Amino acid sequence: MRGSGMVGHTAQARSTVLVTGLSVFGLVGGLIGLSVLGAVGQEQDTGDRGFATTLDAGKIPSGFAPWIERAGKLCPEVGAPLVAAQIEAESGWNPDAVSPARAQGLSQFIPGTWATWGVDAAGKDGSDEPDGVADPFTPGDAIMTQARYDCWLAGKVKDTAGRGDVTRLMLAAYNAGPGAVEQYGGVPPYPETQAYVVRIISAMARYTGADEERPGESGGAFGDRVVAAARKWLGTPYAWGGGGPEGPSLGFAQGGGTVGFDCSSLVQYALYRGSGGKVLAPRVSQLQVLAGTSVTREEIRPGDVIGFALHGSFDHIGIYIGGGQFIHAPKTGDVVKISELDDPYYAGKPQRIRRFG
Repeated sequence: MRGSGMVGHTAQARSTVLVTGLSVFGLVGGLIGLSVLGAVGQEQDTGDRGFATTLDAGKIPSGFAPWIERAGKLCPEVGAPLVAAQIEAESGWNPDAVSPARAQGLSQFIPGTWATWGVDAAGKDGSDEPDGVADPFTPGDAIMTQARYDCWLAGKVKDTAGRGDVTRLMLAAYNAGPGAVEQYGGVPPYPETQAYVVRIISAMARYTGADEERPGESGGAFGDRVVAAARKWLGTPYAWGGGGPEGPSLGFAQGGGTVGFDCSSLVQYALYRGSGGKVLAPRVSQLQVLAGTSVTREEIRPGDVIGFALHGSFDHIGIYIGGGQFIHAPKTGDVVKISELDDPYYAGKPQRIRRFG
């Protein structure tokens, strides 16, 4: 981390039930995800992007969790799981780490960047009272400075991202500098930076805890597990043709160079994980809306899968999470997010609801 460019960073570079049908579309269609052919670049969803914000404090080394929770509230673009994933990648949770490039502390700031951004948030003795010195080796100072810098970077790359994936561009800017992101109009073609972005996004799931349950609305044990599996990937980039039952993966065509999910692979992953590997749904949305058991809108519950005919076929799909909301991977340039079922864009489209457990 974390200067104005590359010179400032360190080098870091089976199922038992098969819900089948891919042969209907052929192998190529199954691999690339025909479910997104009609939707790419056309969806008009205006809902806010969703980011994983609930921290699994049990995964955090002793004493750091309160600071990470606090850091995750500085701006909407930076959640606590992201902060934790960055620290793991930067220093492996070693507050005394020093890299060959002189990057220091938990968050690996080089001295020049720290001089500009360093925050005195905590005491060297671990107290939550400032001690008058902004020190990159003091965990509280490092964590709050990291989040402050992340939030600034998110603001810097928003013009580049438009309505797209601010998370991925912010991480690239953290590693390579915002100038590099602006120069290339996206994640720079630096192998270290690209690997860094993938590493952080993948690690976020490890630090994401379960959200508080919505009283009075449950999907049962299976449905709740499906929802939890999908929520772990909030903020993950949309990758055309990427993702599957094992998690996010590199997309291709317009998803080339992006690691993430498309709409149908997110559904496939959540059903597979929610069932403990017992349900492997088809890869494409047009087949997913034919599998499982049909459910009416009045019967819908968390964990049910809901397909939308956006452009003449059931070319988009998501997972109902309760409260009139669903989680989905919308389109190229966006991220896994939560949207409202009564959004006019979705409410006016034909829908099919299926239950898999």
